Amino acid sequence: MEIKGPYDPKKVEDRIYKLWEDSGFFAPEAHQPSADNPNAKKKFVTCIAPPNITGELHIGHALELTMQDILVRMKRMQGFKTLWIPGIDHAGIAAQNVVEKQLKKESLTRHDLGREKFEERVREWKEKYGTAILGQFKKLGISVDWSRTRYTRDEKYEKAVVEAFNRYRKKGWIYKGYRVINWCIRCGTGISDLEVKYIPENGKLYYIKYGLFILATARPETKLGDTALAVNPNDKRYKDYVGKDLEIESVDNSISADKPPKIKKIKIKVIADKAVDKEFGTGIIKVTPAHDLTDFEISQRHNLPLVKIIDERGKMNQNAGVRYENLKVGEAKEKIIKDLEELGLLEKVEDYDHNIGRCDRCDSVIEPLPSYQWFLKTSELAKLAKEAIIKKEVLIYPENWGNIALRWVDNMKDWNISRQLWWGHKIPIGGEEDVLDTWFSAALWPFAVLGWPEKTQDLKRYYSTDFITSDRGILFLWQIRMIFSGKFFTGESPFKKIYIHPTVLTKEGKRMSKSLGTGIDPAGLIEKYGTDALRFGLAYQNTGVQDLKFGEDHILMGKKFANKIWNINKYILQKLGNEYKLDYKKKIKNKWTLKINSLAKSTAKDIENYKFGQATHNLYEFIWHEFADKYIEESKNKDDKKTKETLAYLLLNLLKLMHPFMPFITEEIYRQLPIKDKKKCLMIEEWPSFRC
Repeated sequence: MEIKGPYDPKKVEDRIYKLWEDSGFFAPEAHQPSADNPNAKKKFVTCIAPPNITGELHIGHALELTMQDILVRMKRMQGFKTLWIPGIDHAGIAAQNVVEKQLKKESLTRHDLGREKFEERVREWKEKYGTAILGQFKKLGISVDWSRTRYTRDEKYEKAVVEAFNRYRKKGWIYKGYRVINWCIRCGTGISDLEVKYIPENGKLYYIKYGLFILATARPETKLGDTALAVNPNDKRYKDYVGKDLEIESVDNSISADKPPKIKKIKIKVIADKAVDKEFGTGIIKVTPAHDLTDFEISQRHNLPLVKIIDERGKMNQNAGVRYENLKVGEAKEKIIKDLEELGLLEKVEDYDHNIGRCDRCDSVIEPLPSYQWFLKTSELAKLAKEAIIKKEVLIYPENWGNIALRWVDNMKDWNISRQLWWGHKIPIGGEEDVLDTWFSAALWPFAVLGWPEKTQDLKRYYSTDFITSDRGILFLWQIRMIFSGKFFTGESPFKKIYIHPTVLTKEGKRMSKSLGTGIDPAGLIEKYGTDALRFGLAYQNTGVQDLKFGEDHILMGKKFANKIWNINKYILQKLGNEYKLDYKKKIKNKWTLKINSLAKSTAKDIENYKFGQATHNLYEFIWHEFADKYIEESKNKDDKKTKETLAYLLLNLLKLMHPFMPFITEEIYRQLPIKDKKKCLMIEEWPSFRC
């Protein structure tokens, strides 16, 4: 066979992916390994981390799915009954945000449409854009069983969510409480602590006179909601004041804003609490239970009242007095600083670097507010997650994340599971309008996708699963919650291993963001270099770091490597001639086949241990600098049968080893090889260590 020209992925990839889909081999039932394969009766099951219906392919997806596919393809070739379940998430707050942005372009709001029609618009969005990302994922070559695709708002999944909620409620673990939560003014809903991102900000620290004391605060606008002063129990400076009511000066908020400020005297109690940092400011703090999460916890320990002065619109309410009522928080801050300064109550102002909580979805500043919300008690669930990690029912890689997870579990708070949204799983209680946190349904993923709570054949055969992966950003939002959900609802941990893959950053180490102009579109890289080049480059850079500084030069390296493999194939096919047929069942033993056997074992071990970079480096070095530079050069002056057999044998087995990393080109070359009794696809060939 004569092959002309360099490797052109555009002529190969779509055709090969259709071959795989048509073969049915993505399904675990579609093929059987040879009877002597030691893994023939074993399974390997994993689930995709379901992308949001708002999503589009980004470089993080490309890394995550490539690493997962490398593992899945190797397991399939090793003979495991391999199932990789795909699906998408309804996305709750994220989906609502994106559709509301679309409505804004039409000069509409969701309230103009009403809830029912708004939900219709979100479903239309999902059909048009949401499932499209799964099509984009096909461009990456992922070998998922598309026949088992799930959606977190399909009919069966909805039933699983209701069942989970009712079982928790029957245990008495779901309750409604009035507590301070994180409130997003823009989204108009409460969100959990884990959905708040903290961004460094250059702010100011204001030192305010409180009677005998000077207090430091970054939020003087919440002064009107103070219900105590607090010191550390071990701070000797203030021990004589603990338990006493002190008279202090404050701004008289009953005077209208158009008049000069006046001082009024109020009484406030001094308490001692371990949460107070002696080193912050002057060591004494104001306690505003209604507008600070830490202060709320202090108030619960000391039975302090909550005075809510900011409403859900981000404006000061009637409790702030006529002087500040209806002002936006930022406006109220400026006004009260000016008033304090005029009254001589502002001692000084300093620069202050601190972190500001922002909504992870819309980037708006979060306002802690007291609110009636539904909560899930987590004390017993935390024990289940802790048990699974300590007993190594679930192994987390890299290993240091196991200890980090345990620390988080030990401090797990009750989970605010209600959201004041229109899109999502409605809380299954009569008269309730709120929906469930997206992560509530996502926590059921590994068993709900297999048919739970019904006792389906898939659930019996394939649960529990073996593996899950994501970056560190959702370890606590998702994986830990899946662990305790799996343990509680099924009695088993939902998976055996968690791999925390690197977070992809720019080459300069910055966060990737389209809005900031630092995002990288993997679809563009695929168009430019081909999928195999992208997959190779991502794996090559994944050397165990937690922050992967992405470099396009490695993708170019992958393209060159693909062409090198293509040229190796062209040479070997020409060398073999039209009459040669390789009997791959015939064992060939020489120093080169022994090297391949050793490489197969080390590659499998590296993939099992998530050392994808090391495996890729070793394969690259062997193929380019051992096989090509040495053996192929030696073979050019030989034309004997033994040399031809070795060349064909080495190429076949190197294709097998490279297939998980570069599936398209290896499958295309495999189809060209003159092999007796060739299988329909390389993807179901056996891993070399069983034959060498």
